[in-house]
Amino acid sequence: MYDVIVVGGGHAGCEAALAAANIGMRTVLITGNLNMVGSMPCNPSIGGPAKGVVVREIDALGGYMGKNSDLCQIQTKMLNRSKGPAVWALRFQEDKLLYMREMLRHLKETKNLDLIEAYATDLLVRDGRCTGVALEDGTKIEGKATVVTTGTFLDSRILRGHWTKHEGPDGQKTTKGLSEALRRNGFTIQRLKTGTPARIKASSIDFTKASVENGDDVTWHYSFDEGYNSLTGAHVPCYLAYTNLEIHKLILDNLKESAMYGGVVEGIGPRYCPSIEDKVVRFSDKDRHQIFYEPESLELDQQYIGGFSTSMPVEVQDKMLRMLPGMKDCEVIRYAYAIEYDAIDPLELWPSLETKHLANLFTAGQINGTSGYEEAAAQGLIAGINACQKLKGQEPLILSRDEAYIGVMIDDLVTKGTKEPYRLLTSRAEYRLLLRHDNADLRLREKGYEVGLINDKQYESLLNKKRMIEEGIKEFNTIKIKPAIADPIISLYGSTKLNESLSLGMLLKRPELSYKVIKSLLEASNIELSHDYSDAVLEQIEIHYKYEGYIKKAKDQANRMKSLDNKLIPDNINYDDVDNIALEAREKLKKIMPKTIGQASRISGVNPADISVLVVYVEKMMRS
Repeated sequence: MYDVIVVGGGHAGCEAALAAANIGMRTVLITGNLNMVGSMPCNPSIGGPAKGVVVREIDALGGYMGKNSDLCQIQTKMLNRSKGPAVWALRFQEDKLLYMREMLRHLKETKNLDLIEAYATDLLVRDGRCTGVALEDGTKIEGKATVVTTGTFLDSRILRGHWTKHEGPDGQKTTKGLSEALRRNGFTIQRLKTGTPARIKASSIDFTKASVENGDDVTWHYSFDEGYNSLTGAHVPCYLAYTNLEIHKLILDNLKESAMYGGVVEGIGPRYCPSIEDKVVRFSDKDRHQIFYEPESLELDQQYIGGFSTSMPVEVQDKMLRMLPGMKDCEVIRYAYAIEYDAIDPLELWPSLETKHLANLFTAGQINGTSGYEEAAAQGLIAGINACQKLKGQEPLILSRDEAYIGVMIDDLVTKGTKEPYRLLTSRAEYRLLLRHDNADLRLREKGYEVGLINDKQYESLLNKKRMIEEGIKEFNTIKIKPAIADPIISLYGSTKLNESLSLGMLLKRPELSYKVIKSLLEASNIELSHDYSDAVLEQIEIHYKYEGYIKKAKDQANRMKSLDNKLIPDNINYDDVDNIALEAREKLKKIMPKTIGQASRISGVNPADISVLVVYVEKMMRS
C-alpha cells in the first residue's frame, strides 16, 4: 500500500507527487504516458501577470515548476518593469520538449516515488473514504490518500467545426471512468471548454512581416536557489502581428461553422482567454487583435500562433491563417481545436483541497475548474502537502489571501466557486502590494520548511537574507550623504538638489533614485557599508523605503480581515438553527460549510447583516 497515490502527470500531478515523495511518503504517480509528464498542450510558456508570481510562490514553498522552467527557458522577460513592484511578473518561453524530458528525469531520480504508466478508471471507496484507484486492466492500487489531477482528460472531446472526436490534448487518450466514479460518489460534474491555436512550420513563415519581440538582456530566474541555469543558453525571439478586417469578415461570414457558435459546444469557455471568433464578436469595435508567433522548441521547426485559438473547421481555419502577416505560404502542422472536458464543482472542496464527499481524496488543477499550468501546479503542490499533513495528523497548510496568490486562488475556488475556467489575475488579489514577485521567499519559505520541503541550508539562507534586510534598513537610516557629493550625481536622474545632508533611506524614497544610484553615492563619499549586500537584499531595502506607507496600510487592512478569518465556525453547526439570516445565505452556508467567519463573509449571497447574526450565534455556541 502506498501513502499517497497521484493520478495524472500534468503540472498539478508532478508537483503533488514530488511534494509527497520529498516529504517522505511512499508515493506513486499514475499517468497514461510518462513521456508526456509536464506537457504544454497550449502555449509554450510559463508565467505572466499574477501567474509568474505563483511560480515564485511554488518555488518558495519547495515545489519544482520554477526550477524546471529555469532549466528549460529559451527566453526570459520581466513584465510591467516600468510600473510598481506589485505588478512585476516573469514570463518565460520554454522549450516544451526539453521541459517534459527534464521533468521526467527529475521524477525518476526522486526517492520514495514510483511511476506507473496506466489509466486510472475508478475510485476505491470504503466507509466514505477513498482508499485508492482501479486501473483500466482491473489492477487495484491502494493508498492512504489519493490526489486526482486529470487536467482536461475527463471524458474529453476535440471539436473543429461540426467535427468531434473523443480524445485528450495532443491526440492522447481520454478517460470516462473517473467521471462516472465521481458522479457515483455524489460529485457535481460540470462541463468546461478551452482551446489551443494552430501550429505552423516556422520555416514557412515570413517573419519580416511581423515585429520582433526579444526577451530581456537580463536572464531572470524563477527559483530562489542557485544552480538552475538554462541548459541551452538560447535567447530566441517571438514575433508580434495583428489580425485585420479581412480576417474578421471571414470569421463573421462563417460564424455558424464554428463549434462554439454552431451549437456543438456544451462546455463553458474561459472568459479571459477567448477564441478569435469570440474576440471578433465581443469586441466588434476593434479593427485588429494581437497575435504572437512563439517558438515551441529548439528541436522543432514549429511556431505556436498565440491569440488565435479557434473551433472553426479546417477549411475556414486555413483561409484565416493565410491572411495573417507573413503566413501567406504557411505550412500547417496542426490546426486549432477546442476541447471539452469534465470538472467538479470546487465548492465541494475544503480549503485544504480535500473533497467534502470522500475523505482522503484530494483534487488539483483543471478538474477543479481552473485554467493554466501555473494554477494547476500550485494546487498540485498544496494538495500533495495537505495529503501528507493529514496522514501525519497535522493541520493542513492553508494560505490566506494576504500571504499568497495561491491562497487567493484556492479561497476563490472553495468559497465562490466557478462556472467557467478560472484564471488567476492580479485584480483578484486585494493585497497585491504584499504579494509581490520579489518577496515570495520572505512570505512562504518558512512554511515550506515547516511542512518538510525546504531543507536546513535553504532555510538558513532565508534567515540570513532577512537579517541582512533588517541590518541594511538600520544602516540606511544612519548613513547620510552631503549635498556637495549628492547633487552632481542625483541631478543626472532628474532629482532635485539637497538642502541638507540626507540619509540613504530618505534618498531612496525619491521615485527616480534606485539602490544602484545609492551605490554611486557611497563610492563618491568613500563610505563602505558594513556588509556586501546582495542585489536581492538591496531591492528589498529600496522597496521598503519607497512603499513603506502603502505596505503598512495594506498590512493593517489584512490584519483587520484576519480577525474574521481567526474566528472559527464549529464543524457541528446547523445553519437551520441560526435565526434571522436570509434564505439565500442559509442555503449557501449549508452548501459551502465555511471554516471561518472570514470565509463566510466572502460567500456570494451572504451579506454583512447575515455575518453579524452568525457571529453572535457562533459565540453563543462556543460558550455553551
